[in-house]
Amino acid sequence: MKDDFDDPLTSADLGFEPAVPVTGADPQAKRNSRRRGGLRRKLTAGAILTGALVGMGGAYTLFAGTSGAADSTSSAADISAGRQLYEVSCITCHGANLQGVKNRGVSLLGVGGAAVYFQVSTGRMPATGQGAEQYRKTAKFTDEQIRQLAAFVQSKGGGVNIPAGTVRGTDADIAEGGNLFRLNCASCHGTTFKGAPLSAGKSAPSLNASTDLQIYTAMLTGPESMPIFSDNEITPDEKRAIVAYIQTIKASDDPGGSGIDRIGPVSEAIVIWVAGIGAIMIAILWIGAKTQ
Repeated sequence: MKDDFDDPLTSADLGFEPAVPVTGADPQAKRNSRRRGGLRRKLTAGAILTGALVGMGGAYTLFAGTSGAADSTSSAADISAGRQLYEVSCITCHGANLQGVKNRGVSLLGVGGAAVYFQVSTGRMPATGQGAEQYRKTAKFTDEQIRQLAAFVQSKGGGVNIPAGTVRGTDADIAEGGNLFRLNCASCHGTTFKGAPLSAGKSAPSLNASTDLQIYTAMLTGPESMPIFSDNEITPDEKRAIVAYIQTIKASDDPGGSGIDRIGPVSEAIVIWVAGIGAIMIAILWIGAKTQ
């Protein structure tokens, strides 16, 4: 027969809550132990998460800036010549250390040689006045001088450099370039590269006068309202395909005759209508004059 003393006593048996449980365990100590264990688990999880984020960030930094397009290299002579050009034409607005001047010009630290090439080769810089948007003009410098100026800015602040080698794809890339252009570019520049108005009084410029390198560096640097298409978003091969498509279509003849600068079917129809009505009116007047 089992002895009643073998069963552990409970608070109900005693009729009161003892200061120390009959089991000898301290409830407060258990709660403190659980809290410490939970805190250790949270700290461990936080440390693991932080390590994972740091590792992913480091890996992205290591590989994100790489591309399949080689950057151009610059000599000390190019950098020196670029410094002289900068001090003559750019220092007033962008500062002696490329830090920018308030209400005159932005900082050039980190913009890279590619941005300098696009802005200067298209005549947008040096700017003739202040404004949210600069328009294409005749370039002030030669291509060699532009590259020297880009080399100087690149040497000071880093950033995306001018790509070396060819930046236009082959004929085999044209179809892919067309698909990419319609997906990423046509909404602003139009399917005929004529450009189009944007919000806040801005506009996407025409691409008709753009060179291969100007189109490529624009995609790399995102001037003004244009987004930046990094090599992770549009690869160098895809950029070259887009350039091939644009330049090939621009150079192609219209099989139907004059395309009226490819201004579009509606505008072309208006021109034909006005010209046709004008020709009919002239014919009517001529016939009327003959019958008198």
